Amino acid sequence: MTELMKGKVAAVTGAASGIGLACAKTLLAEGATVVLIDRAGDKLDALCAELGPNAKPLVIDLMDGAQVDGMAAGIEALAGPLDILHANAGAYIGGPAAEGDPDAWDRMLHLNINAAFRCVRAVLPGMIERKTGDVIFTSSVAGVVPVVWEPIYTASKFAVQAFLHATRRQVSQHGIRMGAVLPGPVVTALLDDWPKEKMEEALANGSLMQPDEVAAAVLFMLSRPRNVVIRDLVILPNSVDL
Repeated sequence: MTELMKGKVAAVTGAASGIGLACAKTLLAEGATVVLIDRAGDKLDALCAELGPNAKPLVIDLMDGAQVDGMAAGIEALAGPLDILHANAGAYIGGPAAEGDPDAWDRMLHLNINAAFRCVRAVLPGMIERKTGDVIFTSSVAGVVPVVWEPIYTASKFAVQAFLHATRRQVSQHGIRMGAVLPGPVVTALLDDWPKEKMEEALANGSLMQPDEVAAAVLFMLSRPRNVVIRDLVILPNSVDL
């Protein structure tokens, strides 16, 4: 590794598994101090013990607004002023809109939209004061291409894209970069509710990516010169026809 992130403090939400964990590991390997944020306290403690002293656990339930509002203070107490927020935590629901569970929709929308936006709100004042910072969302290709079998999830990611594009233009004057990585299907727990036959077909035809491939894209975004922002980076398996 080349220590591209040496001296940086990063925080990753949803860091106990999947894309969040892969990104945390990549940033650690590049020299950053990384605060891993998740509600799974025991798992975070075990992971950070394994990952080494530059990995710091911070237990936050992102569905609890008061806990999210205290995020910046918690990060700073553990690691110092924040340079990078990776707003990664999210949930997935697919299926026909006419047959969906609206209560489940509410929970997913709260996490994917409200909680994500609130995380950004929690850290922006400090970044504005310091005149630097990076905010990266884990969005989805579904945020730019409506996906017929996941209308509610697609809507949540369109909301993320709209918030990102508007807020980026507000804070760029303060030296803050904002961008989103928009992957296609990735092998994570978010796909647990995919139909069995759909998952088997995707694995067989190479239309699923691994979390490490998303982490490499995030590192690319963060390691550009400060006068350059990667606003949206779509990454897809080569076999996906979108």
